[in-house]
Amino acid sequence: MISEKTVEETVCQLYKKAVIDLNDDVIKSLENALKNESDELAKLNIENILKNIKLAHENQIPMCQDTGLGIVFVKLGNVEVENLKTAIEKGIKKASSKVPLRPNIVDPLTRENSGNNLGDKIPYINIELTDTDYLELTILPKGFGSENNNKLKMALPAEGEEGIKDFVVESVLQAGGKPCPPMVVGVGIGGTSDMAMKLAKEAMLDEIGTPNKDPKLAEMEKEILNKINLNGKGPMGLGGKTTALDVKIKTAATHTAGLPIGVCIQCWAHRHKTAIIKDEN
Repeated sequence: MISEKTVEETVCQLYKKAVIDLNDDVIKSLENALKNESDELAKLNIENILKNIKLAHENQIPMCQDTGLGIVFVKLGNVEVENLKTAIEKGIKKASSKVPLRPNIVDPLTRENSGNNLGDKIPYINIELTDTDYLELTILPKGFGSENNNKLKMALPAEGEEGIKDFVVESVLQAGGKPCPPMVVGVGIGGTSDMAMKLAKEAMLDEIGTPNKDPKLAEMEKEILNKINLNGKGPMGLGGKTTALDVKIKTAATHTAGLPIGVCIQCWAHRHKTAIIKDEN
């Protein structure tokens, strides 16, 4: 049995680490982008981003004022877990006061703020059943400067791969500097409308700078990334070679009459942390 207390503390620590310490793959990608830039303003913007990341780590404070909406990906293996939903909620509530996190969660109509980053159906918990002997938790704090620029298209099958590429590039370029580029772009293809958007978020969890294991998808990712960066919007939308750090794609089977395409945009502060919890007995 994995106790409620263990899950609560794990979630709290994951959220804290996510908003304070950026993963090495993202930092490396930003450092590579800095080396690749020739535009002085673009270089200055990336230098300031890297300085911000360093100061957040040194002072153990969130790297961005928007500490996001809590999205939790759960991989539940063949283990018993005590009060999983309650434990996750308690963990986020604890992180809200201990880190602290900015209280972001409101009622969509009254705009009343809960004060603790909890609300109706929030945190957004996604559960995948797996044939493992452990529980895996991933926290993805999603800021809304980037989330507000997500796009969904229920394309016609005849639009094909070129239609997918065009829609992704168009979506990113329309966002401009609003998502605080250089950004990470997640793309979900197939399934249903809601599934395509979920796939797009899951895609972003793959390691930045590492090609897709599927050669076809890897080629699509590379082509889309090149098209985005050739446009020259650059860091913070103020010009340069690096509008996006990476494009990640996930797919699912879909209906013969449809081609759902989800685009999820993430700012340079691509924050997420994962932990594995084994049975405590």
